[in-house]
This record gives sequence, structure tokens and C-alpha cells, in this order.
Amino acid sequence: MNKKYINRIIDDTLQKYLNVMGAVLIIGPKWCGKTTTGKHFSKSILKLQDAEKKENYLKLANIKPKELLEGEKPRLIDEWQLAPVLWDVIRDDIDESSNKGSYILTGSTMVDESKITHTGTGRIHRLMMKPFTLFESGESNGKISVEDLFNNPNLNIDGILADLSIDDLIFASCRGGWPECFNIKNKEDQLLIAESYIDNICEIDVSEIDGTYRDSDLVRTILRSYSKNISTLAKNKTILGDVCSNYKEITQQTLSSYVEVLKKLFVINDINAWSPNIRSKTAIRTSNKKCFVDPSIVSAILNLNPKALLFDLKTYGFIFETLCIRDLSVYTESLGGKIKYYADRYGLEVDCVLTLKDGRYGLIEFKVGSDEFDKGAKNLLKLNKIIKDKKAKGDTHIREPSFLAIITGNNLAETRDDGVKIIPIACLKP
Repeated sequence: MNKKYINRIIDDTLQKYLNVMGAVLIIGPKWCGKTTTGKHFSKSILKLQDAEKKENYLKLANIKPKELLEGEKPRLIDEWQLAPVLWDVIRDDIDESSNKGSYILTGSTMVDESKITHTGTGRIHRLMMKPFTLFESGESNGKISVEDLFNNPNLNIDGILADLSIDDLIFASCRGGWPECFNIKNKEDQLLIAESYIDNICEIDVSEIDGTYRDSDLVRTILRSYSKNISTLAKNKTILGDVCSNYKEITQQTLSSYVEVLKKLFVINDINAWSPNIRSKTAIRTSNKKCFVDPSIVSAILNLNPKALLFDLKTYGFIFETLCIRDLSVYTESLGGKIKYYADRYGLEVDCVLTLKDGRYGLIEFKVGSDEFDKGAKNLLKLNKIIKDKKAKGDTHIREPSFLAIITGNNLAETRDDGVKIIPIACLKP
């Protein structure tokens, strides 16, 4: 019996590019739903990882690759990176036919550019998929739209309530947005999916990605060290020191190679810095903020359960930020935007900057509870004042922010007297 397809935020974007491009490549971590979405939009399927047929498929890819493209279009090529030669064959087929929406490719690792002749520019569009957001899983009621926040500075949000309690939110963070969780009725069992995901990454995927053996215990240690520094600007030497003190002496080069593999598997998903022209170049911090693709990775690798986190809200604050980053990045990308952070050497930090292609942006802080709202608002207002003062002097041409907001785990939305909006994460949608 076929399971009912759960609509994803990426769906509209996928259809849009199938209308104008020859192919779309959906990339993202394993188990996030790429194949399910690809099947939903395709009329024929080639599953390269099929255990019974994989060997024949890979041989055929090297002998007569066009045979693998035969089938009703759009044709789904699942885990295409197992036969990289198909990339150029698909590109050539698109050139010859000029047809739109012929292929959907999925991949759980980044494209190995050394194994393909052409980048696919103008022929194959890349889309990033992440695990379910709270809106996709039905846990956010979607009463506040990110797009509306940009389009209507005076948007009235006062009195809007979220449907999730703090207990629910912590559980959702530990469970994660893995689609398979929502096929399991028992909530305790749902938590096992993230643990299993990490087992697969550490024991299999890190070595299978390129056939190079990697120590699974070292991978776990690196993930634990990364988790301890999540949502921070911790330097690589900090991670290295923690790994060496808890595992064994390794070089920075070894650490970097392992981290790079975890990035290629989309496990690590660091956030880039926002560098507006409001400070000197040396004042703006440009290192990446540590982040995972899903908050459940942190709780699973550190053996933190929902009950323990309820009594350790300081630790949960870092996991909560990872949850918010996951959701907001998906919402913003659907609008053609990106998510960044701001920090300077004067100690001013803003957790999140949502940027759109047209130059508009919003400044956001993440706070689990109301006890830190004043602190968060102070940061937002201070950066906003710096921008306004620079504009008044003619020292910068960037716009003023479209909105200032604190994303919270509380369930009540409101606009403060200082103009900063308090928005529950469980009220948001694109």
C-alpha cells in the first residue's frame, strides 16, 4: 500500500525548474526524503543503489550509459553519483533534445567535479533538500509567514499562539525532521532514527563515499566535539584539542579531511558570515558558525534525551538554534534567499541574518524563553542603530533591515514596544 505523499516546501521550486531546465539535481543528507520527492515528480525510475541490479547498472554505465536513460520522462536517477559518467551523458542528451524537465537526479554526497567534464550550468539545476521543518511535519501552525515579514513591516502578529509546548519542542528537536520518524507511532521509538542515522554515517558512509577507510570511532569523537561547539565560532584548533584529549593525537590535516567528508555528506552544514559595509574589513568576523543539518544529530551523539534537556535549557538553547537554522534556511531558500550570521570583534553578535536576492534582509536572535528577550533585543537594536547611523553619514548604501525578530520556544507572538517582534518557531512558514 502506497504511503500518502507529504508535500515539501521544495516542491514548488522543483516544479518551477523542471519547467525551464533539462534536469534538476536534488542534493541533501541521506534519509531526508529526496527519493520520495523525486518519485512523486517522475514517471520512470532508475535506482542505482538497487542491491540486485547495482553491479549491472554500473557496468552498463561505463559501456553503454544511454541505455540507462531510456524511460518515460521525467526520469528519476536515484543516487546518480554512483555512476558519475551519467552526468555528462545526461547533459549531452539535454543539449540534443532541448527538452525541459527530462531528468531528476538525487544525490547524498556533493558532486565530485573531477569526475565530470561539464558543470551542467544552464542544463542541470541544483536544489538542496533538508529534513522536515516543523511546518512540513505539521507541528508549526504556519500562522506567521517569513515572506509577510519582509513584505509588511507593520505585520500584526500580536496574540498569535503556537500549538507546541516547550516539552513538545524539545522532543521535536531530539527526534529531528527525518521523514521515517513519522511512520512510527511510538514516540520513544522515533528517537532511534537519529541514532541509527549517526551509526550509518560513522560505520558506513564516511568510508563508502570514496572508498577510503575512515575510523568510525574518530568520526564519532569529531561529531561529539562539533556538537559541544554547535552554534559557536569555535576555531578548528578548539575542535582538534577536544578530539585529541578524548580520543588520540591526530593532525589538523586529518581532522580537516574528516570534517570535509562530513560536509560532503551534508551532515555538517556550517553558516556563513554576513559582511555588510558598516565596519572595517578587519572588524567583521568571517569564520563559519558551527552547525548540523538537523538538531537531532546533537542530542543523539551526546546521548541527550528530551527529559534531560528540559532540566538543562542552557544546553537546549544551542540545539534550539540548530532547529531554528534548519527551518529558517528552508523557508528562506524557498524565497530565493540565504541565511547568515553577524559577529564583529567588538563583541556584537546577531544569531541570524535572512537575506533575499533583492537586498532586503531581516535580523534575528534565537532565545528559548522570555528571560533573554531583553538581551536579544539589545543586540538587534544596537546593530540596527549602527546601520542607520552609517546610512545617515553616507558611509554605507545597504538598506535598513526589513524587520527585527526574536525567534522563541515560547508560544505567544507579540511586538515589543521597541519594535522587535517575538515569534514562536512553531508559528512560522515560508
